Amino acid sequence: MRPSSIKSRSTWALLTLSLFSPVLGSPLVQARRKGPWLGLNTNFPDPSFMKAADNKWYAFGTNGNGKRVQVAVSNDFNTWTLLDIEALPTLSTWETENDHWAPDVVMRDDGKYVMYYSGEAKSKLRHHCVGTAIADHPTGPYVPSNTPLSCRLDRGGSIDPAGFKDKDGSRYVVFKVDGNSVGHGGDCNNGIEPLVSTPVLLQKVAADGVTPIGDAVQILDRNTADNDGPLVEAPNLILHGDTYFLFYSTHCFTDPAYDVRWATSKSITGPYTKKNVPLINSQNTGLISPGGGNVCGCGDRMLFHGFCTEERTSRCMYVADVILDGTTASIA
Repeated sequence: MRPSSIKSRSTWALLTLSLFSPVLGSPLVQARRKGPWLGLNTNFPDPSFMKAADNKWYAFGTNGNGKRVQVAVSNDFNTWTLLDIEALPTLSTWETENDHWAPDVVMRDDGKYVMYYSGEAKSKLRHHCVGTAIADHPTGPYVPSNTPLSCRLDRGGSIDPAGFKDKDGSRYVVFKVDGNSVGHGGDCNNGIEPLVSTPVLLQKVAADGVTPIGDAVQILDRNTADNDGPLVEAPNLILHGDTYFLFYSTHCFTDPAYDVRWATSKSITGPYTKKNVPLINSQNTGLISPGGGNVCGCGDRMLFHGFCTEERTSRCMYVADVILDGTTASIA
């Protein structure tokens, strides 16, 4: 989630020549190419998306381009337009102006829209809580609640929320406990022993999407044996058939090994079995540090980000088709 100043690599030249032309917004797609394509050629990290009541797709991104929460729109999921809209024009009482990361929006049964996002806590700077905000329209304005959904500041904070509605109508939010923010230095501040836990938690919420029901349960964590690097992050939960797919990223977002992986379970609360196979990585996309993926509940499409400037100061949004088969996931 943090900006990067890492020096560029020679792969950028290959990336530029082989994939994309530098224009703001989406290039016209003449024919569906195999593998991911550019959705937005501008800084739009941690993209999530949903289909709204107007039958359009809306994507939401981490702070950038002068906005706390960025919004893009698409009629067909192939080409996207960045909107000049501030989705979160007001702040909650608990948060600072800094760091509005990884927003995710769901539509409630009453037609209102709930945004989950990460914001910096006034009570512990450089650490974060998961906030909630409500709007009548997918583009906002979203009005934040003064009560965070999760903070867990004693464990490093809470980030990367994503909403989920189960087949019985129950609602949940998955998020990461940001343990690496209280790590001991090194890679993403958690590369020096003893490594700190960075668990993914599942929180049941009421029909309003914001009121917690019971305690959150842990459904995933980083594991050295699984080659997760210093962390797991950016969880995204869907149900396909009778299988729950939990998508997540491993390694530091600045690391060439950053990726998107998945774990599966027959129960929403787990246990989840990691497949330890990348759905998205630099090898199968040709991109620099791709990750932060968000897969559609329909199971056939996704958005994710990757570095797209020579200086690695911007993470553009990319689009990919997804194939789910049993407990296996792949990109088309």
